[in-house]
Amino acid sequence: MTDAERLNSLKTDLGITATEYDGRLGHYLTAAVTEIEREGATLDLDGSIDDNNLVIDYAAWTWRKRESGEGMPRMLRYQLNNKILAEKMGESEE
Repeated sequence: MTDAERLNSLKTDLGITATEYDGRLGHYLTAAVTEIEREGATLDLDGSIDDNNLVIDYAAWTWRKRESGEGMPRMLRYQLNNKILAEKMGESEE
């Protein structure tokens, strides 16, 4: 998935059709990758649709929480934990 495709998916998720926010939303996507990797996950944005969806969901949550202040949704925490645990389980088998 390309950066433009991720941006379009994020905009669709947020219900944004205008292009005025594209730059800012791009920063949210970049920040989402950084935060997810800081949590301990390794992302494959070229080959994994699950990893791309995780980044998009994370960026959408950070966009929404600026107004609502909501904590991380449970489904997003599950996605992130499952990604990290799957990697750790794979490492222990080698």
